[in-house]
Amino acid sequence: MSVRNLKSFFAPKSIALIGASRTPNSVGDVVARNLLGAGFEGTISLVNPHGGERHGHRLYENIAALPEVPELAILATPPAPIPDLIAELGARGTKAAVVLTAGFAEMGEDGGALQQRMLEAARPHTLRIVGPNGIGILSPAGHVNASFAHRMAPAGRTAFVTQSGAMLTTVLDWASARGLGFSHLVSLGGVSDVDFGDMLDYLAGDTSTDAVLLYIENITSARKFMSAARRCARVKPVIVVKSGRHAEGARAARSHTGALAGSDAVADAAFRRAGLLRVLTIDDLFGTLEALSSNQRVTGDRIAILTNGGGAGVLATDHLIDEGGRLAELSPSTIEALNRVLPVSWSKANPVDIIGDAGPGRYRAALEVMIADPNADAILVLNCPVAVADPTASAEAVAEVARAAREAGNPTPVFTAWLGEAAVADARKRLDESGLPVFDTPEQAVTAMMQFVRRAKAQEMLMQIPPASASDEPRNIKAIREPIDLALSEGRAWLTTVEANAILEAYGVPTVELRIAKTPEEAHRTAVSMGFPIALKILSTDIVHKSDVGAVTLNLKDGPSVARAAATMLLRIAEAQPDAHIEGFILQPMASRAGAHELIAGLSEDPLFGPVVLFGQGGTAVEVVNDQALALPPLNAILARDLIDRTRVARLLKGYRDRPPSDINAIVKVLLALQDIAIDLPEVKELDINPLWANDQGVLALDARIRVAKEPRPGTERFAVKPYPAELAHAITDRNGKTYLMRPIKPEDAGAMQETIASSNPEDVRMRFFSTLQRLPDVLAKRLTQIDYDREMAFAVIDEAGERPEGIGVVRLALDPDRTRGEYAIMVRSDRIGTGLGHRMMQEIIAYARNTGTKQIFGDVLAENTRMLNMCEKLGFERTGSPEPGVVEVTLNL
Repeated sequence: MSVRNLKSFFAPKSIALIGASRTPNSVGDVVARNLLGAGFEGTISLVNPHGGERHGHRLYENIAALPEVPELAILATPPAPIPDLIAELGARGTKAAVVLTAGFAEMGEDGGALQQRMLEAARPHTLRIVGPNGIGILSPAGHVNASFAHRMAPAGRTAFVTQSGAMLTTVLDWASARGLGFSHLVSLGGVSDVDFGDMLDYLAGDTSTDAVLLYIENITSARKFMSAARRCARVKPVIVVKSGRHAEGARAARSHTGALAGSDAVADAAFRRAGLLRVLTIDDLFGTLEALSSNQRVTGDRIAILTNGGGAGVLATDHLIDEGGRLAELSPSTIEALNRVLPVSWSKANPVDIIGDAGPGRYRAALEVMIADPNADAILVLNCPVAVADPTASAEAVAEVARAAREAGNPTPVFTAWLGEAAVADARKRLDESGLPVFDTPEQAVTAMMQFVRRAKAQEMLMQIPPASASDEPRNIKAIREPIDLALSEGRAWLTTVEANAILEAYGVPTVELRIAKTPEEAHRTAVSMGFPIALKILSTDIVHKSDVGAVTLNLKDGPSVARAAATMLLRIAEAQPDAHIEGFILQPMASRAGAHELIAGLSEDPLFGPVVLFGQGGTAVEVVNDQALALPPLNAILARDLIDRTRVARLLKGYRDRPPSDINAIVKVLLALQDIAIDLPEVKELDINPLWANDQGVLALDARIRVAKEPRPGTERFAVKPYPAELAHAITDRNGKTYLMRPIKPEDAGAMQETIASSNPEDVRMRFFSTLQRLPDVLAKRLTQIDYDREMAFAVIDEAGERPEGIGVVRLALDPDRTRGEYAIMVRSDRIGTGLGHRMMQEIIAYARNTGTKQIFGDVLAENTRMLNMCEKLGFERTGSPEPGVVEVTLNL
């Protein structure tokens, strides 16, 4: 992933259209007209092999005839010559190309080969390609319309990136009618080179973009996407619509967790982990965007509702609960104050129904009281049109109260929904002009409010970057994996219950004692030696869901009963599943846990996002109950608790009536154990613990099944989110012998980075950032600390000697897409300059680059920064150019 040359798509100095046409309304003609009509201030050149003129511009016969090198090229030719055209453009210095032409990978093997030739032609020149088979790019900020869209986009501060060209033109039309503008619109088309990851990485740092909208059909590289999405979502809202939510292929899976592999639920978990806000419709996309564009900030889920119609309040409440929110418990003082200003017939509770004849005075009085209640995180004001009250006057009253509260320092956000159409049009306009989010229905308003809550939660979760393993306990992995190696050598996909239990026990998951018997008679004898009551189960890798074929009998109280149950079980299985290979019987004492909840915990391998951890309500009706949540590892205790909290059963686990709270820590340990299994035993493709009993005494796994398959990728390479590389932390010393901790940077280091800037000489800061800063913009600080450790490294240097750890400096290396070349940057706090610390930090980043196979390091240094230039010279760097006046490029070949 790299943002290199992506700016050339949006702010080029010159553009060439290869394939301009003289045929009216053809693609080549429409693109030429759009380019010329967008107000672009640079040079636009049109190429057509027959020459001539079109739209008052000369048509050049070929690329060689162009008067200057185009920074951006648009290709609208037949597909066959495109690889050669790309090679010629790249050789001349073109930085970016939009390929509108179809006929590549979507056409099969021959088209795929042509697409590969195109990419190989671009690679030596780092020429970036959007497309093929797309509508193009529109960038109102740069006056670029490199598309055959039907209109130019109005300017705004929202970017829209889509695979579907048809969706681009639809959204463009839809948004224009609503007065919404865009910074950029991008149709990725066939996603041969530039993909969602690249665009998110670029847009994270794009100062002309405040929010990002995505329409996703599929994702090509999970880790790349997750890294860029997390970085972008940290600094601006990213709202996503993903099509293809109902995949049917999962129905054939044999385990509960396996049924979720490749499902939309996994994509949903990925979006959540990346901090993206998911909506299901284009309407919700814009509703969420409009809400996020306001100055409102909802950080909690306790909502107070003010309405003049009881029915509207009930609808809002229902949807609030469906969305995971809560009705605020109004304080006694609020109820008392409302009693003083409202008619005696008001609802006396939240929702606050102020009766159908409520006018602006009643709305004003009620809202002034409610907005002061600290128990409410946000207020939703509803209005239904009636003949006896003016909805516009009521809207103005609400806007005035909200404005007065803000000016008085009360940040409680106010959302509104004025129901109806013609009668409330003016009221909605007044609310919108006042800066309050206004919606057509209670449901739309609640959905938008809860997106704020989710964004606040997502920002919290984005700070969590756990290390690979949650456990420090040593494990004998060679011994633990013996059952897996045996199963694979025998051609078995499923481990026996005995083997599965052994693996769980090795990872600290409590299981029920079990013994094996080969025959009904042996089962009789074994049961007598164990004591009663006994649970009897069949032992067969061919039977995964035992209860479905009568392969489980519980609460057997004597030996003859065990023998009869075993014989009956064999007859049932012979009829229900005659091909099943029966190895014998499993006997377990009947476990007893008073007040235990039946849960399910599992592990699955998604084809795109890799390992996924599942948690939910278990038992034989697990699919019917359908109460499950998914999370992508790596996990820590905070993320594991968040996974638990996203299920309905979580409320039961907190205790109710005479049932004490369950041991949540014990459940968390099971979830973290599953993650460790995914790391240590990559051959485990599906794992179900169902049921997992949980009560106040802990947890107990009653049954487990594990499916295995050969896996060439070790450990965390399969994870969509790269774990925090804790193993890279180490001590370094400066020339004076002072010791510092050097570790990979973390998101929480943003504050320490700001302190380093504030504590440094402004001139030293200018040497690093090429401008004088007293403080980094928050967006930049977050972007520099939320990194993808897979393609970038930043080491923070910490002085731990004082009362509290202090950030002293940062050195970083950002790698190009092929990871052969990387750009370095370094900042050392002014009071530590001259101690040799910077030199040591540079040595460390060079050593890191060597270890990762990087072939070359480069950096841009101000020509007046003689101290940095001298240090680079001592480290072996050479001066290799001047990318701009006053700047020197230095390069170190490794």
